[in-house]
Amino acid sequence: MGSWLSGPRAALEEAGADFGYRGEQLGLPERGPNSIARPGRRLGALAVDWGLCVLIAYGLITHGYSPATSNWALLLFFVMSVLTVGTIGFSPGKRLFGIRVVALETGTVNPARALLRTVLLCLAIPALIWDRDGRGLHDRLAKTVEVRL
Repeated sequence: MGSWLSGPRAALEEAGADFGYRGEQLGLPERGPNSIARPGRRLGALAVDWGLCVLIAYGLITHGYSPATSNWALLLFFVMSVLTVGTIGFSPGKRLFGIRVVALETGTVNPARALLRTVLLCLAIPALIWDRDGRGLHDRLAKTVEVRL
């Protein structure tokens, strides 16, 4: 009973559950380069990428705020993500925050895998469902993972 006072995770570990560290089941290191990118870095990178797309839509396409600005920003985000992640493995925001996207089997992301990942990311719901390694459903389905540079 005392273990529940210290938290459900402690109670489960006491019962024999082995949580390990994030990325252990994927064969990734616990810390340093190629370890799982933490949520703060990933959200920061997403904010930078989204902000960049909104600025481009605002300044170059809609010439000011309009209801269409966010739609154009989403389209720009989609195109930028597919092109950058599908070729070099990171978007401007990911590069700024020191993370990249890799395929679990090959270590590089091809354009088709980047397309699937980005479609799911733009739907938002798959990105909000995480597994024990901190990967969103969009990464699980595309068989990718975001790692530190």
